[in-house]
Amino acid sequence: MEISADFLHKYNISGPRYTSYPPANFFNKGFTTSDYISALRASNQQKPANISLYIHIPFCPQRCHFCGCSTVIAQRKLVVERYIQALKTEMKLVSSLLDDSRRVTQIHWGGGTPNSISMIYIREIMDWVRTHFTINENAEIAMECSPAYLDYRHIDQLSEMGFNRISLGIQDFREDVLKVVNREVPRHPVKDVVNYLRDKGFKGINLDFIYGLPLQTPESFRHTIEQAIDIRPDRIVTFSYAHVPWVKEAQKQLETIGLPDANDKMNLFLQATAQLKEAGYCAIGIDHFTLPDDDLTKAYTNKQLHRNFQGYCTLETTGQVYAFGSSSISQLWGAYAQNYKEIAKYMESVEACGTAIERGYKLSKSEQIVRAVINCIMCNGLLNLVEIASEFGLSIHELKELLSFDPSRFDDFIEDGLMNLDNNEIHLTEKGFLCARNIAMALDPALKTGEGIYSRTV
Repeated sequence: MEISADFLHKYNISGPRYTSYPPANFFNKGFTTSDYISALRASNQQKPANISLYIHIPFCPQRCHFCGCSTVIAQRKLVVERYIQALKTEMKLVSSLLDDSRRVTQIHWGGGTPNSISMIYIREIMDWVRTHFTINENAEIAMECSPAYLDYRHIDQLSEMGFNRISLGIQDFREDVLKVVNREVPRHPVKDVVNYLRDKGFKGINLDFIYGLPLQTPESFRHTIEQAIDIRPDRIVTFSYAHVPWVKEAQKQLETIGLPDANDKMNLFLQATAQLKEAGYCAIGIDHFTLPDDDLTKAYTNKQLHRNFQGYCTLETTGQVYAFGSSSISQLWGAYAQNYKEIAKYMESVEACGTAIERGYKLSKSEQIVRAVINCIMCNGLLNLVEIASEFGLSIHELKELLSFDPSRFDDFIEDGLMNLDNNEIHLTEKGFLCARNIAMALDPALKTGEGIYSRTV
């Protein structure tokens, strides 16, 4: 696959990442704790009935300059203990509002660096979860880990607690790249860690990489991906570095070192894609590569892939997301609710009333329909308008009217070989997945555009 400079100039524009619809910039402070409580109760009658839990640990030993997450640098023991107690208080309130018959099919720990805190705290929270929720026997229990702070005894302990999936944030195997972005190198050889995880029964083992960082070259990134292929994890993710210094000021430091331009950045991705496909990995979604027998591969093949703020998942394991901790976002059928980002405000609010809602958003039925449309594009690269209309009890005319559907918006995409439009069905090509966000934008009737609002799409 070849990408020209003209192609990048045309399609590398500012646009939503569509990890939610509407995007998070639509969230507002008019959404109150009372709205959240109402949304929690209503979620019991909405689908999916499954429960996904997200637990946010904001603490990091040091801040990586590329990071776009809500984090705080290592805190005193008393602060961590207070935070853990706040998580438990928040979970207790939410669980009291959910039907006991609903089962947890997915638990995801993110951050921050969840594995940088004591395993004692992690076990305390997992025991609390089991006390207040019913966990499905085959639930996916996952944690994002930095290999810089992961020891073999930690893996033993996580396995004992029921964790069965781990995502390792490698970012790059080149140590000078890690140094300039202020990230520590892995404590143990990653290949040995992955083999140990397999021996302990972990599945869906994932390695995360970022392309578009300072000092990365085609030769160095090729070598990084070669190392990843040799390790042979179940999943490899190549995230595009999202440069948003107007949101995350620390990213400005990377500008002084120098970032690859759009063309060089795209070449890193295309090169990695070619390597991974040649090695037998399947490309799914916009940045994931999975082995043929992986659950995500099967879900994508059957057009049953789903996506939330925690990443891609299967429709079988996904549920409405109930999120706990500072900055975390609950993704319910009818609403989004985000907690305070500052941990002090988060803890004070939970201690006062059991919740810590800073902002959120109530979805209208129309927005729920558009969300389904955009998810089809972003996850499976296939949109059947007739099926969506039937799912929501609309005629095809009503659906198109709701979407402000105009076939002429897709002329360039079709001409450039990014998608096909035939008989009310949009099908993305392999090249089209590079511009999935652009195509989704053409289906978004409420899109707000402009520089400084979103990251670049390609």
